[in-house]
Parts: sequence; structure tokens; C-alpha cells
Amino acid sequence: MTQDVEKRWNDPRTARKATMYAGGVIVAALVVMGVAILWGTNSGQDCSDAAFAVCTDPARQILVFGPTLVLLLGGLGALLTAYRTWKRGGRWPIWQGAGWVLLVLMVVYATISARAII
Repeated sequence: MTQDVEKRWNDPRTARKATMYAGGVIVAALVVMGVAILWGTNSGQDCSDAAFAVCTDPARQILVFGPTLVLLLGGLGALLTAYRTWKRGGRWPIWQGAGWVLLVLMVVYATISARAII
């Protein structure tokens, strides 16, 4: 078993997997956001007096909570993979980094999009 303080974490295969995983989660969150925007803007209601282009409540809630939930589950999935990789003695910090990136993106998105429901 390697020591956790060692800095030999160069593992291109694991880095590629973690990057593809994080990219896939981000793309999934963007797809959920895009579907919510399209659904909200094509609802047929007049939104001329609204502050946002998405003026229906269900579409706004999906726009706020959908991508946030996708990023949260993706971040937790990456951290779970980091734990499993650590238990096997692999290069776990790569997966931990991917998990933290996804969780930070979740907090940033939730903070910015919260204005839509307040």
C-alpha cells in the first residue's frame, strides 16, 4: 500500500476516466438546464412582465433544482469512486478532485440560479 503523503499521482488512465466522468455530468446538467429553458420559454404564456424568460413555476423549479441535483449526485458519485479507489490502493486523489469540482460547480449554480425562485 502506498502512503497518502506521496505525490506520485500520475495516472493518465484514471485522470482520463475522471475527466470523462466529470464532463459527462456537466453535459447532463446542461441538458437538464436547456430542456427546462426550452420548456419554460415555449409554454405559450405571456412573460412580458416577468423578470425572467422562464415564467412558469414548474419550469423555474426544474431550472433551479434539476442541474443542481445532477451536479450533486455526480459529485457524490465521484467521491464514492475515490473512496473505492482508495480502498483498492489506487490513485484516489484524481477522483476526489473531480468530485470537489462537481460539488463546487453545484454550489455556484445553485447560488446563481436561486434568484429565479425567490
